[in-house]
Amino acid sequence: MKTRLVFFVCLFLSHVTMAQLADQKTYLADIQAIMKTEWPKNRTINLVFHGHSVPAGYFKTPTVNTLGAYPFQVLQALKNNYPLAVINLINTAIGGENSISGAKRFDEEVLVHRPDVLFIDYALNDRGPGLEKAKAAWEDMIQKALAKNIKVILLTASPDQRVPISDTASILDQHGDQIKALAQKYHVGCVDSYGIFRNQVNQGVPLPELMSQVNHPNARGHALISQAILDYFNP
Repeated sequence: MKTRLVFFVCLFLSHVTMAQLADQKTYLADIQAIMKTEWPKNRTINLVFHGHSVPAGYFKTPTVNTLGAYPFQVLQALKNNYPLAVINLINTAIGGENSISGAKRFDEEVLVHRPDVLFIDYALNDRGPGLEKAKAAWEDMIQKALAKNIKVILLTASPDQRVPISDTASILDQHGDQIKALAQKYHVGCVDSYGIFRNQVNQGVPLPELMSQVNHPNARGHALISQAILDYFNP
């Protein structure tokens, strides 16, 4: 009886351990090691950003500010921190797309690039299809990526000024909670962009100062997201 009890306690604890976000300090340790390796023993690192208009670089539509958007900000900072690294930034984001469409082209347009780290950012546009369909699409992409040993970092939404950011029960928060739960379930990384913007507003920063239009951040807003991503790459 005692042996069975110990077994079930260990099984329970193993599930508790798995139901956590990936450790920010260690999740990308193997990637960081490669980025510190000198030629000719190094190799190219592929960072793939998959999502909608925000990672695609749309600021005030139709302007696309690629160099001001968070994927490029991440690349620029990584090159400063890892001068020996060969890093490819591959942006598969499409303006106006949701996760259902993103999942449909995942095999042919994302996995084909053999990502080392994959970033998924669709929550802002997933309000259309809704929570259930979005969850299925996110899980499909996560599972396919993990099956190929790809490191995955999920992002909650950046703001839409038509949704009060002080409303913690908003539809964007509901999608954010679902994304964070998926990150815990699959033990992958998560950047809570929406929470970061909310913290800025709570500290007295007017939300319009972080936005280029109603639903797209400006460079300052993108910097909040890029800095949170870079926390996973701290040397």
